[in-house]
Amino acid sequence: MIEQMKWGVLTISYFLFAIVFFFPATAGIARPPRNSAPQIQPASGGIKKIDRQDDSFSLKPAADLVLRPEGERKAGALAYFVEGAAYEENGEIDKALEAYRKVLNVDPGQAELASRVAALLTRQDDFPQAIDILKDAIKANPNNAEPYSQLAFIYAKYLKKTDQAVDYANRAITLNPRDIEAYQRLCEIELAAGEEKKALQALDRATKVHSDDAAFWTGLGKLYASILFKPDSQPKGDELGRINEIFKKAAERANDDPTVLKDVADYYASSQQLKEAIPLYLRVLELQPDDANAREKLATGFILTNQRAKAVEMLEQIIKQHPEKYQPYDLLAQVLDDEARSLQRAKRLDEAKAKFVKVAANYEQSLLINPDHAGTYLRLAELLLGPVKDADRAVKILAEARRRFPGAPEIVYYLALAQREAKQIQQAVTTFEEALHEAELDQDNEIVNAKFYFNYGATAEQAGLYEKAADLLRKSIALDPANAAEAYNYLGYMWADHNLHLDEAEDMIKRALLIEPDNGSYLDSLGWVEFRKGKFDQALADLLRAAKNIEHDDPIVFEHIGDTYLKLGRVPEALEAWRKALALDPQNKKLADKIESTKTTISKGSPAKTNSTR
Repeated sequence: MIEQMKWGVLTISYFLFAIVFFFPATAGIARPPRNSAPQIQPASGGIKKIDRQDDSFSLKPAADLVLRPEGERKAGALAYFVEGAAYEENGEIDKALEAYRKVLNVDPGQAELASRVAALLTRQDDFPQAIDILKDAIKANPNNAEPYSQLAFIYAKYLKKTDQAVDYANRAITLNPRDIEAYQRLCEIELAAGEEKKALQALDRATKVHSDDAAFWTGLGKLYASILFKPDSQPKGDELGRINEIFKKAAERANDDPTVLKDVADYYASSQQLKEAIPLYLRVLELQPDDANAREKLATGFILTNQRAKAVEMLEQIIKQHPEKYQPYDLLAQVLDDEARSLQRAKRLDEAKAKFVKVAANYEQSLLINPDHAGTYLRLAELLLGPVKDADRAVKILAEARRRFPGAPEIVYYLALAQREAKQIQQAVTTFEEALHEAELDQDNEIVNAKFYFNYGATAEQAGLYEKAADLLRKSIALDPANAAEAYNYLGYMWADHNLHLDEAEDMIKRALLIEPDNGSYLDSLGWVEFRKGKFDQALADLLRAAKNIEHDDPIVFEHIGDTYLKLGRVPEALEAWRKALALDPQNKKLADKIESTKTTISKGSPAKTNSTR
């Protein structure tokens, strides 16, 4: 990238160079003296009429417009330069080199061009020619540092002559002490030779330079860090202090340059000085609010250094000092979210939920201050639909997001999910269709995937649109058959539960079990379709396997077991299974009525009904 920038500057500078040399060529044009007036004298013999000459037929230019020989050479050099640049752009390196050499024949002191030609020759392993061109450039322009730096590179990397390389690198630094790349080159040469101490001495020289260029200081700080930061140990206190001073100078001279500020913040974060890193990252986010990289680096830095509590404390302090800024709320939410998920993995579910509530509150506060971030709406909605379980709030949040960001299909999709969880089933079906339509208009193929059709199908089933649900679930299966166990099971259970298409239902459920043979929910579905088909003994065996394999006790599984026991005439076992189901789902009035009805029937001495109990 640096080389490309230099080459662009070189192109512009060479055009300027050509213009400069054209002016002397016109300096010789004869002009009348300022205070003299032309004398008019009558021609002898009266006024003679002169025919006008058409300039288009005058092939010889006026004498005062002819370039002097030096100007002709400069104009020719410019033409060769343009020709060489065109050849190089087309990959015709030999022709480019030939054209560039003609430029250097006219003006060998063009140091940047000489360095460019030397670089091209180096790629062709023509080191002698490259060195000759650079040395000619030095003779013609001994005060330009670029050829010395290029010679240092060639002697170090290709000729393995360290002493000469060091000498040329030092000369480059002497001529241009503010060029951080020259120090980097010298540092690399010394390190390659195993001279770490000398490399550090070279950098020590750079610290004495007076420069207001922030990039110079970030570059110097990175060079120090690359030497002093070892993979297996931390730098000593005085070494860390030395590097800190350099990055401090960079920050002081940054003038709100986000690139420099991020470099400094990255250094502080990597050296675990988070107190210094956080304000800098926040400033970067103020300057570039959509810089997801800076946001991710800060959150990742907190996690990797395992200093969440400290991070939370510092962010809360910043919020107290600057409650009007939204970035600290976002960052605090990310850190708290990581803590909550750790608690969730540790099965400390009540603590995790309380922490998730705080995460949601911080995202909401961020949106109050800055409501123009679509991603924050989606992160908040995921929390409300997931661990916080507040679907009504999710609907409100996503409805507002949809108003602010019309034509964003992902937001519409999340709104449909939220409406379904909030039991707004009919509205959710409509919103799913709108999400599909908007995705087609936006050509957004990412959200219209197997998961989308599964969720849409499940919603249609809950709305009683069974045939539509079946079509959507089949689309989900077709898009990703290898991972379609959930869709196979849902479709099969839907038909079994409504006592429809039982053969297809059984086939779907068995396909799900081929993918996940020990899944308790799928075993329950299989038992239930067998129940519907009158295979009660087989149904009971599969339902008992389901109860054993399912991760958490499920009231539906126990209710199915009770129903099957009843069909087999084993009423006490049926009542026991139903009681377990009711304990897990105490609000299930139909189940409670079923238990009471069966008990009443038994008390009257009548046999319990053994028909379907659903």
